[in-house]
Amino acid sequence: MTSYVIPAHDIVGLPVAGTADLFPVRRVYCVGRNYAGHAREMGSDPEREPPFFFCKPGDAQAVVPAAPNRVLELPYPPQTNNLHYECELVVAIGKGGANIAVEDAASHIYGYAVGFDMTRRDLQFKMRDAGRPWEIGKAFDYSAPIGLIHPATDAGDINNAAIQLDVDGVTKQSSTIAHLIWSINETIANLSTLFTLAPGDLIFSGTPEGVGAVVRGQVLEGKVTGLSPITVKLV
Repeated sequence: MTSYVIPAHDIVGLPVAGTADLFPVRRVYCVGRNYAGHAREMGSDPEREPPFFFCKPGDAQAVVPAAPNRVLELPYPPQTNNLHYECELVVAIGKGGANIAVEDAASHIYGYAVGFDMTRRDLQFKMRDAGRPWEIGKAFDYSAPIGLIHPATDAGDINNAAIQLDVDGVTKQSSTIAHLIWSINETIANLSTLFTLAPGDLIFSGTPEGVGAVVRGQVLEGKVTGLSPITVKLV
């Protein structure tokens, strides 16, 4: 039995539809500006930019499981006055590999979920404008609430699914997964040239246009057709 000089941290497990078993989280990758409309609202030209990636921690301080049919209370983070929502399709990797071909990428997917890439936009922009990493804007505590994972075989036509986010019942983001600049399979292929993917990895695939600020007391509901929605209240 292995022993450690300090208590070992727990693996985050995300609930999976149709089973009592959990999906163990390893790493969390995010694709930046992967919808043209969002790229434009962030001041970029989507026609010229290849995919780029950033990471969030995979531990329990960042990844927060959101149970279906329940409202997850999410703490408003410190050091920001401009917390933004970004609703995304999350891809759960079930088989690892490096330099994965686009045509083989689907075989590496275990399933899908709806997640929020919560962003301290003011801190992100401050770091961006100074030419520094975005870490404090993207990788803070409770920055990655994620809903129920559905196995890929049960998710339907995910590549054409609608994606939507409502704030207090008012729709703010509305698009389809078909509008991704880099498709799910292309994203996996690109990412696997930079990192060796492994079972347990998660990929936030990008957010549509319409991102905006939220304050304490507001309720966010994220939906992707064929998947369980996620509902979060800022407290």
